[in-house]
Amino acid sequence: MSGQGSLAVILDVGNVLFTWDPRFLYERLIADDRALAAFLRDVVTPEWHFQHDAGRPFAETRAELTARFPEHAALIALWGPRFNDSLGPPVPGMIALVEELDARRVPLFAITNFSGEFWIPFRQREAALFDRFRGIVVSGDEKLVKPDPAIYRLALARFGVEAADALFVDDRADNVAGAQSVGMRGHHFTDATALRAELTALGLL
Repeated sequence: MSGQGSLAVILDVGNVLFTWDPRFLYERLIADDRALAAFLRDVVTPEWHFQHDAGRPFAETRAELTARFPEHAALIALWGPRFNDSLGPPVPGMIALVEELDARRVPLFAITNFSGEFWIPFRQREAALFDRFRGIVVSGDEKLVKPDPAIYRLALARFGVEAADALFVDDRADNVAGAQSVGMRGHHFTDATALRAELTALGLL
């Protein structure tokens, strides 16, 4: 069957299409397990990184964090230029699923909480996949982050998709709830098998 005229599928990127964990980068640089755990817990925290997703330049956040942890200056400095190394392999089954949806002409889009400056080299690295998407909204470029309803409304307007005609897929329940709050259908992602089952039930596969 063709996906023309069907629901648009709007995907998250991190931990839906590709695994992401700062440990992937820093386990290559910090040999001692306890030192690694402490660095990830206390220095490059999720709250610190979230500033990049919200649009703050790495140069600013790096300077602030280095002032607090000067002994870790060299490691902090690598976060930006080696950010791709914190993105691991594709989530099992998801590349094939995207390819199949694209082959059936299901409209594919993405909304990702991602630094605009970090997104550029990652998008280039994975162009073969992301070229299949008709539009991608990156939080860092918009200075809006999920689950703020504003980012979903902006994305729908830019994509030219009505909320009722979209399925939003994210590994975080709060982000799915944000999409549902503006009228989208939501899927809380756990794995490709469960997503494939829902897409099949919706007639997209």
